[in-house]
Amino acid sequence: MEYIADFHLHSKYSRATSRDLSLETLSEGAKIKGLNLLSAPDFTHPIWLKELRSKLIEEHEGIFNFNGINFILTTEIATIETFQGKTRHVHHNIHAPSFDVVDQINEALGKFGDLKADGRPMLTVSPAEIVEILMQISKDILIYPNHAWTPWRSVFGSINGYNSLEECYQDQSKHIFALETGLSSDPPMNWMWSKLDEITLLSNSDAHSANPWRLGREANVFELDELTYNEINDAIKKKDKKKFLFTIEVPPEYGKYHITGHRRCNVSMHPKDAIRINNRCPRCRKKMTIGVLQRVEELADRERGFVPKNAIPFKTLLPLYEIISFVAGTGELYSKKVVEEQNKLINKFGSELNVLLNVSREELVKVTNEKIAEAIIKVREGKVRFNPGYDGFYGIPIFDDNIQTKESFVEQKSLTDF
Repeated sequence: MEYIADFHLHSKYSRATSRDLSLETLSEGAKIKGLNLLSAPDFTHPIWLKELRSKLIEEHEGIFNFNGINFILTTEIATIETFQGKTRHVHHNIHAPSFDVVDQINEALGKFGDLKADGRPMLTVSPAEIVEILMQISKDILIYPNHAWTPWRSVFGSINGYNSLEECYQDQSKHIFALETGLSSDPPMNWMWSKLDEITLLSNSDAHSANPWRLGREANVFELDELTYNEINDAIKKKDKKKFLFTIEVPPEYGKYHITGHRRCNVSMHPKDAIRINNRCPRCRKKMTIGVLQRVEELADRERGFVPKNAIPFKTLLPLYEIISFVAGTGELYSKKVVEEQNKLINKFGSELNVLLNVSREELVKVTNEKIAEAIIKVREGKVRFNPGYDGFYGIPIFDDNIQTKESFVEQKSLTDF
C-alpha cells in the first residue's frame, strides 16, 4: 500500500504556530491534502504529550491511529553550542518507536533545557552529544537535521551552520542517515555535493498550521506491505528505492531563502552577482542574507545535473491554493473565492494531492476554468517560472508567459564593497 508521509509538523505548544493545531485539525487536514501518515509532533512538551497518550491508539508496531490517520512519534529540537568561536544553532528531527522510548528521551533532554517552554525546545548541548545519548537509549531512534540549508538554525546554514555533517555530529555522524532538504533546496541541488550521496533526502512541510497550503506541501511517498515503525525506519536508513518511491517537493525558488538578498531594501540576486559585490546590499551596503543556492554552490563539488546512482526520485508541486491564487491575481492567503475554488476541486477528486499529481487536464476543465487547469499541469510538468524567494520572502510563481521575471539587482561596485 502507498503511504504519503509528512514527518515534520508542530503542535499549538510550539512558538509561532497556529493556536488551532491539534490532532483533530491535523488529521482532518491530512484527509483534505491526501496524506495518510503524519508526524505526531512535539512529544517533548509535557502537556501535549499527555494529550498524545490519551488520544493515539497503537494499531501497528510504532504506528498510532487517530481519526483514521496514521501517526508516528516525532519532535523537533534545537541544539546550541559554541564551535570554533562561533555559536551554532541547529534544528534536528527525532523519530521514536514508542512512548516508553519517548519518556527516556524526555528525561535525558530535560537536563539541557526547559521542555515546558516550547514544543520545539532549545537545548544547550552539542549535536554529537545528543546523538550519543539517543543511541544509548535505542538504536531504533532516528535523528537528522531539519531544513538543512536555511541561513539560520540549520546544519549547513550560511549564518551559523557547519561545513559538513561530520563537523556537526563529529564521531556520531555514523548514526546520521538522512537530512531534510527544506523548501529552498531540492534533490538536484543536494546531489551537487558528493558528501551527501549516501544520505537519504527527506522532504517535510514544517507546517505551522493544518491548512492544506502548508500541511504536506513537501512529503515522502512509500510503498509498504506492512506499515510499522521499523519498516519506515529501514526504508529511510537503507535508502530502499523499492519502498521509498519518491519525495514531493515545492520548487526551491518558492522557498523563502532560495537566493541571496536584503528584504528591507527589496534587493535579491543570484550567487555570481552577490559574490561580485562581496554579498553587500548595493543600496544600503549592509550584508545580505546569503541564500540556499549560494550556500549549496559554496560546498558543492559537482555541477547541477548529476544524479547519484542510488538517488530517490522526486516530483515537484505547489500547493493548490497558491496555484489558484496566483492565476486569479490575488497573490494572497485566506481569499474566500480561492478557498471555494480549491475546495470544489478537492471535493470532486478526493484530495489535493490527487488533483495535483493525477487528474488529467480534460477532467480538470470540467470542474474549474482553463487557466487554472493549465496552471496545475504546468506545475506538474515543471514549466513554471519564478521570481525566487529571498531573505524571508516566499518566491512568486509566474503563470503568464508575457510577464517578465525580476532581474538581479546589481549596481556598480564602490570602494566600500572591498
